[in-house]
Amino acid sequence: MNVVNIALATISADLDVSPSMAQWAVLGYQLAVVSLLLPAGRWLDGGRGGPGSRGPDGSGGGVGLRPALLLAVSGFSVCGMLAALAPWMAWLAAARVAQGVFGALLFVLMPVLVMRAVPPSMRGRAMSVPATLGPLGAVTGPAVGGVLLDAFGWRAVLLVKLPVCLVALVVVARVLPRRGGLTAPGRQPLADAALVGGAVAALLLGLTLAPEVPAWLLLGLAALPPLVWWSRRPAARPVLDVVRASGVGGVYGAVFALAAGFAAMHYVVALRLQSDSGLSATATGLTVLAFPLAMGLMGPLGGRLADKVGARPTALAGACVTALGLTLLALTGDHWTQADIAWRLALAGAGMGLYGGPTQTLVMTAAPPRAVGVAGSLVQLSRSLGFAMGPALAGAAWGLAGRADGADGARYGLYIAAGAAWLCVLLLAAGRVPAGAARGAGGARGRREDVGVPPVPAKPGTGGSVEALRNTGLSTDGLPTTARSTPEVERA
Repeated sequence: MNVVNIALATISADLDVSPSMAQWAVLGYQLAVVSLLLPAGRWLDGGRGGPGSRGPDGSGGGVGLRPALLLAVSGFSVCGMLAALAPWMAWLAAARVAQGVFGALLFVLMPVLVMRAVPPSMRGRAMSVPATLGPLGAVTGPAVGGVLLDAFGWRAVLLVKLPVCLVALVVVARVLPRRGGLTAPGRQPLADAALVGGAVAALLLGLTLAPEVPAWLLLGLAALPPLVWWSRRPAARPVLDVVRASGVGGVYGAVFALAAGFAAMHYVVALRLQSDSGLSATATGLTVLAFPLAMGLMGPLGGRLADKVGARPTALAGACVTALGLTLLALTGDHWTQADIAWRLALAGAGMGLYGGPTQTLVMTAAPPRAVGVAGSLVQLSRSLGFAMGPALAGAAWGLAGRADGADGARYGLYIAAGAAWLCVLLLAAGRVPAGAARGAGGARGRREDVGVPPVPAKPGTGGSVEALRNTGLSTDGLPTTARSTPEVERA
């Protein structure tokens, strides 16, 4: 999930903090990403504008794609270097939070860049590239991070992405056209981010401090007022409308639950293998490779099964396999061996491979025609929130069980992971099958309305229908204005 996870035990020892506090090197980044995903998308789409604002690069008051990418990549790189220079934990956590701000912008920009850089006939194949690179990064990250950790220390792990960022800066500066600029985000997106971030921070802080003083769990109640306040603001209306109208609200909960289970498992396994089993960082990284390798191998099969039998049955089957793998991992005895852990991780990873693509298809095909962008942001938000909450829940369970007995603490953390996975199974099984998703991914490709894209008017000059479509923030091809392809980018 995150290459920094492999270094948490070393960070804890080197900076003289508890493992619960060391995990803020990961949680701080996730907190910023979770808080800013939706505001970053709105800022990129129209700057200060409303739904009818044009997107970036030459179509109105939006944010330019080139300057936004340069800002995001350069900011991400600088914050990574500041984190590597951290002399104490507070510095490291603050740098990682700042890096998460730019990471959120990168999350939003990547699919927009893919959609704008290729013609419509090639968008399906283009979107499969980041879907393939994701598991590949998960495969190489722990192994490379483990080697760097053993050879150079945890600071080198925080710099592992710097060469990639430098190459990306050169490519963006030389390839993308000089169109558009940057605009201030305005007060409303910042207020929304503060409310969501404050609620998530209260939950994470309470879980982090609970191992020392269990009463800190009550701090989670402080998350309720900002969430209620945010739900009554104008920015929350399109989000809540998508959840109600799509009929797959439980799927968003399932995405959150399984992401939390995966993140909790990753946190516990990496820490337990190094702290209690005495494995080196390299050996730990090679052991946890079993999960992403199996996930990458089974991912294509999940897509083909979704085409044949439907998205929901395939996603449900994958979630069941993952839950079984995590349950078997939680039931492992006190003495862990690499082989015992690896095959259980491979089983859980195979289920995640079957589950991932069909779940995305299930959500996107059920989204209202003019809200595919919001639906996609909600999936990413649910997943990122699960990644942030999972380690915090596992760390709290481990700490409350007593750090002195590492085996029992790790077992309780894995119980959290397995329970979250089974909750995902229940949420997927309880939901109804939306009309578009029932046919699976193959059926969705056959008709535009099945993927949440409204029909294109016969002639752009027919008047009201095109103008009404533009007023919803979509282009005349039915895509969000941020995703419209431009001749300048296509030629580049």
